[in-house]
Amino acid sequence: MSTEEKSAAPRSLAEALRVRDDVSLAALLRSRPDLITPVPTDLTQLATRAGTRASVVRALERLDRFTLQTAEALAVAPDPASYGELLALMGGDAEDPAVAAALPRAAALLREQALVWGADDRLRLVRTARELLAPSPQHPSPTGLGPTVREATAGMSPGRIQEILGAVGLTSTHDSVSAVSALGALFADRRRMAALLAGLPEESREVLDRLVWGPPYGQVTHDPAAHLRALLDRGLLLPTAPGTVVLPREVALHLRAGRAHRAPEPVPPPVEAAATHRPQVVDATAAGQALAALATVDELLKEWDEGGPTVLRAGGLSVRDLKRTAVALDVPEPVAAFWVELAYGAGLIASDGEAEERYAATPAYDEWRELPPAERWARLAGTWLTATRTPGVVGGRDAKDRTLSALGPNLDRSAAPEVRHRVLALLAGLPEGASPVEESLLARLRWERPLRGPQREQRDHREPGKARDDDLRSRIARWTLSEAELLGVTGRGALAAPGRALIGAPEAPRPAAQEETGEPAGPGDKLPVHHHRTPPVAAHPTPAERAAATATAARLLAPLFPEPLDHVLLQADLTAVAPGPLERELADVLGVLADVESKGGATVYRFTPGSVRRALDAGRSAADLHAFLARHSRTPVPQPLTYLIDDVARRHGRLRVGAASAYVRCDDDATLDEILADKRAAGLGLRRLAPTVLAAQADPAALLDGLRAIGFAPAAESAAGDVLIARADSHRTPPRAAPEPVPDGPPAPDDTLLAAAIRAVRAGDLASTTPRKPGPGSGEDGGGGGAPGGTLPRTGAAETLATMQAAVLTGETLWIGYVNAEGAASQRVIAPIRVEGGFVTAYDHTADEVRTYPLHRITGVAELADDAG
Repeated sequence: MSTEEKSAAPRSLAEALRVRDDVSLAALLRSRPDLITPVPTDLTQLATRAGTRASVVRALERLDRFTLQTAEALAVAPDPASYGELLALMGGDAEDPAVAAALPRAAALLREQALVWGADDRLRLVRTARELLAPSPQHPSPTGLGPTVREATAGMSPGRIQEILGAVGLTSTHDSVSAVSALGALFADRRRMAALLAGLPEESREVLDRLVWGPPYGQVTHDPAAHLRALLDRGLLLPTAPGTVVLPREVALHLRAGRAHRAPEPVPPPVEAAATHRPQVVDATAAGQALAALATVDELLKEWDEGGPTVLRAGGLSVRDLKRTAVALDVPEPVAAFWVELAYGAGLIASDGEAEERYAATPAYDEWRELPPAERWARLAGTWLTATRTPGVVGGRDAKDRTLSALGPNLDRSAAPEVRHRVLALLAGLPEGASPVEESLLARLRWERPLRGPQREQRDHREPGKARDDDLRSRIARWTLSEAELLGVTGRGALAAPGRALIGAPEAPRPAAQEETGEPAGPGDKLPVHHHRTPPVAAHPTPAERAAATATAARLLAPLFPEPLDHVLLQADLTAVAPGPLERELADVLGVLADVESKGGATVYRFTPGSVRRALDAGRSAADLHAFLARHSRTPVPQPLTYLIDDVARRHGRLRVGAASAYVRCDDDATLDEILADKRAAGLGLRRLAPTVLAAQADPAALLDGLRAIGFAPAAESAAGDVLIARADSHRTPPRAAPEPVPDGPPAPDDTLLAAAIRAVRAGDLASTTPRKPGPGSGEDGGGGGAPGGTLPRTGAAETLATMQAAVLTGETLWIGYVNAEGAASQRVIAPIRVEGGFVTAYDHTADEVRTYPLHRITGVAELADDAG
């Protein structure tokens, strides 16, 4: 490198950022949005923020496995290291061509994210990243390497170092520094090192083999065996503490054939296709699941219409209430938790906020029910895709060992939306109609984010590539696959067309067999392993893009839904069969008049005295019910059903219950005599007030339930004597907003914010780095206007005004300090245009526009040096 090139090379990360163009800076800020929260004042502050521990940890956690391995190799390489040295550490002596092909991309990514800076001949890992990834006794390196010879011998006596030199055949030196350098050079020399190892006993080489891939530390006694003594004498094992020895990095690299990692992974593992189905079958299956999802959410909300379970003191559902909900929905408890959380996330249920707080439907539920089915599904699917609340953790334990309950606190997992989106994107990369091999999909996710989540993946150096599958991202991915199937985003494990549109993915690629013959593969056919490129899917879509994707998904799903039916098939065994989805009005009335006996492609309803009484309580008369069934049945109304309705209606309302504490009245005093004589009514505290009136100690609701349990069919009445109608939508919460997702750090900035941030940082950097002329009072005391970079200039009001006026006449550019109305100080470079009325109008290079500033807010002014660029 020439002298000019050396002088031009950046000496710090700030200088490296300073020579980047706007496109490169935008890529940095987009990948690390925490760097502009808030916007830094200049590039020096940006570089400082990029080197903070929290920001570096976050950036490292978002690297793919090979890029992270590259950073780990740089952490054990010389500082600075050349690209050739890095390639040797990654590819080893054998020069793996896959590593050589992938390394430029990894190095460019590290440089783009400001984790590495410098030219290819002087690559430097930022200091914080090196501290995090470099090996130490407290924090072993993921590479399994130990300290260098220089680091391991830092506390060793000079005499002992000279003894090691003699044992390995090196000439004794006059000082320890040159002795350590000579020993390190020997261990790094492949030929001489091979000769040294060849002279060792077999047992000694076995010890080295056990330490070579890490951990590099071992224990020895005060009187080690001969084969260990041979290693200690030659410096192949160096003591680090009493009874502890370490394998020096140079020795390990020789034994590893130069590789920093046992198994570099330059290529992402492919997502394998397990089986394929006809796309029409996938879409039809997904549409059926989507209809079932809408029915399940409807059933849940109807179950809670008149007030659902009580809210626990700490928030959420009790275990007992979750079990009851699961029984009502006829699903396992984890699935019930999913539906409850989905309805809550969509804003359809919430707590009512009353003294005895309960969960109930919200007004948004009534609006949601008015939407077409496809739009209702799209709202649920869009909520699921972006929600951070994770039903899969329900039943687990939080940090304080408390049980996590459905609808309770601490269910947010900020990684969930990203994992769900990525899982669906990987499914979109498979041929159309293909379902994935689950383990291959999980392996791909682990490669893309090996350190993501609270449970960092632990790799076993003895079994490369093996990873724990209980980390949070893997569990969320498994939940995503099952939840997507429940919701109808996938069908038979393959991504359906509406699900593809939901994430903004393009049309799916087709397998070669289908392209050539046009015939779909069989359901059990194995597809080839695809080293595919996942279709481009926006990782962080804007709200407008999400809304457009949701609308497209609804549009694609609508034709897949069957037309709602306006009829049922009545049968003589007091059941009705709905051979498909019913029109909403028909489904609502039938849901009150009959109980659901079985669900599926056809829903079976059963009529019972209790269900008929429920319809009468809702304000229907017997004539209404007869007319309704005759109108909507494709078969004649069976005689047993007609008799059932007439019988229940004949007895319904003969008794009237109102509030006294409560009372019963009936025109037939014989019926009241029968009630008084019934021992089962003793607990109601009844007594006769008049021949047709009984008073009760129980409240009206308990009295109604008690009389119905005995076998009567009373009706509730108001204080005016009118029959009260119990409607299904009688209880709603006040308007409630749906829970907001808890983001995983700052949101990704949009292009407008990026452009403004880069312009502000550039201008602030110009203001802080532009040379200034010394002020009139400048001297050794530093009291002049030309303040050093990073501090605001200070001048008096008269001098500031005079300098501004002179700059208007000469067209000079000035450097000013400015304090805004909020008290925030900044430096700016301006070209004054006009000074009048206590204000200066100038072209502000910081904002790249003309602005007006009050003179009293300008702390000082300094002229720029003549050679300022």
